[in-house]
Amino acid sequence: MAPVSSAGRALAGFLLSGFLFALLGAILPAWGYHRDPPEFITIGNYFLSLAVGVIASNALSPRIAARAGLRFQLVFACAVGCAGLLFLALVTPPSPWPWRVLGLAVIGLSVGLLNAGLFHAVSASYGREPARTVILGGIYYGLGCLAVTLLVAGTFYAYTVPVILVLMAIVPGAFAGLYARTQIVGQPFAAPADFRQVLRDFRSLGAILFALLLFFQFGNEWSIAGWLPLFLVRRLGMSPPASLWLLSVYWAALLVGRVAVVAVLPRMRHGRLLAASVLAAMLGCLLLASTNNQFGSATGVLLLGGGFASIYPLVAEKIGRRFPYYHPVFFSGIFSFALFGGLVFPATLGYAAQAWGIGVVMALPLLGTGMVSALLGLIWIELKVTGR
Repeated sequence: MAPVSSAGRALAGFLLSGFLFALLGAILPAWGYHRDPPEFITIGNYFLSLAVGVIASNALSPRIAARAGLRFQLVFACAVGCAGLLFLALVTPPSPWPWRVLGLAVIGLSVGLLNAGLFHAVSASYGREPARTVILGGIYYGLGCLAVTLLVAGTFYAYTVPVILVLMAIVPGAFAGLYARTQIVGQPFAAPADFRQVLRDFRSLGAILFALLLFFQFGNEWSIAGWLPLFLVRRLGMSPPASLWLLSVYWAALLVGRVAVVAVLPRMRHGRLLAASVLAAMLGCLLLASTNNQFGSATGVLLLGGGFASIYPLVAEKIGRRFPYYHPVFFSGIFSFALFGGLVFPATLGYAAQAWGIGVVMALPLLGTGMVSALLGLIWIELKVTGR
């Protein structure tokens, strides 16, 4: 068995990561949560359980890698994802919702273990070709998110939900077989920041501002990804498959936008691109919150996806210049805090929607995008004052 480069099968694993992590936003309409009476708290619990699984993997991953090796971790993560999907196929509604909470926690655990293994597998390649590795990983991840949404949208009326979930389980099962026959060679890119570095970060205004910016940006992106179909069905009366097709447009806009950013960056001032991106995202939120037709909603989704696409790459670039230990995939020190935005924002929306209605689904990302804009201004001021 020949070693696998980071541009090969290891990088392709990010497709599975996106496939599993974007599953919940696509499957909620198929589970019937677009109907009355609203069960927004239950949906919030689903997203929270997914987050708990991802967080739990942080404690489990180093032990598995140390005892059994990187290849075993990848195979195990894929097998756990396959088992989680098969379990969800057995506990679809009208089964009690706590069973689905358990299944989604297993999916979160699978995603966390898979990501940790993949990041180590591509670390050597990242050291040689950082831009190419990040771009390829992002493309695969976006394709995975798009693929799971298209799968549910295309089979919504053709198959029952258990059959759809069984079909989904084939994907992690295939990746488990792929990695079982592959010699994975990888090593950590860098040691994580120690406790003293974390303390220094908390005394650095710049680090705090950047971490908060990533926190809100990840939260904005995944709030839309998790709640857009339900919002479109309940607010605009759109059919569930049509809402899932629009979610696919969102993923496609994010994917195409992030690829396009690579070509645009050398030709455009980064500050202007950031400002245009934030403005487009805010306009998208406002349009979705106020429109009453499919054309307006499609335009809003395109603005959101295109606006969000360039914010993270630009911010990650700036962080890398200020904080050398920062890694785009290994969140070190205070920047680990940023990851929680993408995990807890969708859950928070569920609890907020129960109290204030489905309209809050657009209100919270709009506020979050406003926070991103304000933080960008504060970072610019901080850079001017410090001269960095």
